[in-house]
Amino acid sequence: MTTTLPAPVTIGSATRLTPDLLERAAAGPLAVRLDPATRRRVGDCHRFLLRCLAEGRPVYGATTGFGALVGLPGRTDAADQCESLLDHLTAGQGDDLPFEVVRGTLLARLWALAKGHSGAREQVLDALVAALDTGFAPAVPELGSVGASGDLVPTAHLVRGLRGEGPAHLAGRRLPAAEALRLAGLTPVDLAGRDALALVNGTSFTAAAAGLALAQLTRSLDAALRLTALLAELLGSAPDFADPSLLAAYHHPDASAAGDRLRDLLAGTRPSGERPLQEPYSIRCAPQLLGAAMASVRHAASVIEDDLNGISDNPLFFPEEDRVCHGGNFFGQPVAFAADLLSLAAVQTANLAERQLDLLLDPHRNGGRNPLLAADPGSQHGLAGVQLTATAITAQMRRTATPASVQSLPTNLHNQDIVPFGTQAALGAYRQARALRLLHGSLALALRQAAHLGDRLPTAPACAAELDRLAEALPPVSPDRPLAADVRLAADLLDAAAGDPPRPGRPSF
Repeated sequence: MTTTLPAPVTIGSATRLTPDLLERAAAGPLAVRLDPATRRRVGDCHRFLLRCLAEGRPVYGATTGFGALVGLPGRTDAADQCESLLDHLTAGQGDDLPFEVVRGTLLARLWALAKGHSGAREQVLDALVAALDTGFAPAVPELGSVGASGDLVPTAHLVRGLRGEGPAHLAGRRLPAAEALRLAGLTPVDLAGRDALALVNGTSFTAAAAGLALAQLTRSLDAALRLTALLAELLGSAPDFADPSLLAAYHHPDASAAGDRLRDLLAGTRPSGERPLQEPYSIRCAPQLLGAAMASVRHAASVIEDDLNGISDNPLFFPEEDRVCHGGNFFGQPVAFAADLLSLAAVQTANLAERQLDLLLDPHRNGGRNPLLAADPGSQHGLAGVQLTATAITAQMRRTATPASVQSLPTNLHNQDIVPFGTQAALGAYRQARALRLLHGSLALALRQAAHLGDRLPTAPACAAELDRLAEALPPVSPDRPLAADVRLAADLLDAAAGDPPRPGRPSF
C-alpha cells in the first residue's frame, strides 16, 4: 500500500498562512517551498540592507545597541552583534512551551521573513524550511515575552536551538539541541548581519499560539452544538429553543446561525412530551450563548489571520522606495485583544458544558436516569470522578481568564513603557482551548452513558450518527473503570468529527 504525502506548501505572494497550516506544522514534518519570486524579494532586501550599511545609514540593531541602548553604537563585527543580541535575551524561565506552539512559530516566522522586508539572508529562511521538514523543535521556556518589540526572549531560545545550543525536542524526546539536529539530519544555522534580529524581532510566538487556539476553539464550538443537540434528544426536549422566528427577533445573526445548525441536527426529533414547558438555560439559551461565542471567534479569526500574514519586524526595508522605516509593528496589541476574547468565549462555553454535564448526572433532571449515571448506584459510581475533574477544569479556566492585554508594565528603562502582553494572552487562549476540549470529552462520555442507561434513543438522524460515533469507541461504564483515557478519546472523536456529515449504521446500546 502506498502512502500519498501531502503536497508541499509553497510560500508566494498569493499564499496566506492559516491556522490549518499552523496545525499541520505543529503535528509533524511539513514540506515548505519558497517560490522564485519570494527568493528574489528576500535577496533584494538583504542586498539593500548591505547598501544602506555601506552608505553609513543608521539601521537599528545593525549599527546601534538594542532596546533602550539604541543611542549607543553596537558591535562593529556583524557576527558579534548577533551574539550580543542572543546572549542578553537568552534569559527565559519556566516550563517548556508546548511542542506544537514552537513548531507553529517556526512556520509563522518563516512566513514573515519571506515577505522580504526584514533584511535576513536567504540561508536563514532555508534553515527554517529544513527544520519544518523534520520533527525538530527547540525547547523554549514559556516566560520572557511581553509581546512588544517582538517575542524577544522566547525567540532567542528558539534561535539558540536552531544553532545547536541548549535543549530541543525530537521524536518525543528532550535532548541537547546539537544531538537533535544531528539525528534530524539538520545543520546548525549560521547567522550574520541582521539575521539574529530578523529572527527574534517579531511576535510570531504570539501569532502562532493564537492561531492554534483559534483552530481548536472553532472545532470545539461545532462540538458544543452537536453535544447540545444530542443532550436535547436524549432528554426528549422540544426543539422550540432553536425556532428561527424566535432567534430572528433576537437580532444577532450568529445566534440565528447557531439555531440553524441546531435545527439541522435535530431534524426528525420526536419530543417525549414529558419535559417542562421551558428547559433550563443550559439548553434553552444555548443558541444565544454559542452564537455569541461564534461571533467572538469570527472576529478573532479575522484579526489573527491578518497578523499571521503581516510583518511584525522593526525596522522594515523597502528597497523599491529606497527607505528604511523604524516603527512599532512588533506591538502585538491586535492579537492580544483577540486572544483574550478567545479565552472569554472558551470559558463561557466551558461553563455551558459543565452545566450540561451536571444536568445529565442529576436524577431529578436527567429524565429518570440513575444518579451520576451509575449502572448500579452505591456499588458503582458512574461518572462521579469525571464530574469532579470537570469541575476542577472549569474552576481553573475561570481563574486564569483574566485578560492579559491590559496588564501593561513598563520595562527596558521605559523604552518599552507600554506593552500588550500578547504572548501571555495567546498562550492563555491556547490553554483554554485545550482545556475546553476535555470538558466536551467529559460531556460526550456522559451522553454515551445516558443512552446506555435510558430508554430513549435519538430519533434525529444526525444525533443518532453522533451517538454512533461515541458508542463505537466508548463501551458503557458498567462496571466502573478508570475513565481518564475515555475522556481524552471522546475529545479526540469530537475533534475528528467537526463538520462531518451523519453516517448510517447503529450499534447496540
